[in-house]
Amino acid sequence: MVKIMKAMRWFISVLFLVALCAGPQLAEAKLKPIALVAGQQQAIAKINAYINSFQSLKCDFAQVSSKGNLSQGVLYISKPGKLRFDYAAPNPLLIIADGRWLTIKDRVRERGDQFPLSATPLRLVVSPQVDLLAETDVVAFDQRDGITSVSLQDRKGGMGGYITLIFDDQLNQLQQWIVVDGKDRRTSVQLSNIQFGGKFDPKLFIGQINREPTK
Repeated sequence: MVKIMKAMRWFISVLFLVALCAGPQLAEAKLKPIALVAGQQQAIAKINAYINSFQSLKCDFAQVSSKGNLSQGVLYISKPGKLRFDYAAPNPLLIIADGRWLTIKDRVRERGDQFPLSATPLRLVVSPQVDLLAETDVVAFDQRDGITSVSLQDRKGGMGGYITLIFDDQLNQLQQWIVVDGKDRRTSVQLSNIQFGGKFDPKLFIGQINREPTK
């Protein structure tokens, strides 16, 4: 159970990367991937094993933005393909993946936008199984004094940004994660009250919006 909880911290970081980068104004050129040796591949495969440890979950989350703003809410994940970030007031944001589309909605204005789920990093965390070495580019890697630091960028995504994982090899757990969007803005996330397994109401994963008017 402890290992799964550590894996979920990685997942949440990637999901908030989607929220931060979901807009053409944030798109940036991708970073150049680095070549990996066998030991580095093994270290990443170890993290990959965490990611494939569960099929569904519900938990509370707390997000701190690069400006220090705190948002809280409830997260639901149901593989394959479904996810819901339900932000608590006063944050009006709602993020839903229905298996095909990623919907980002302002519930006060009743407006938002949608993106193909397959084109966002979110696809990596709602797939039944994921292979990081096949589906992401490693843009930075460092390993010293029992600590592994690896920065990952979705190979298929076109929105820029990356996530850096700092992993304690001796304790076999994540110590820290840093999410960076296409404009170098950083976000941290913390989870609590994690409940694994179970089934959720399908209505939770229906994302309907009124699109923003064309300017």
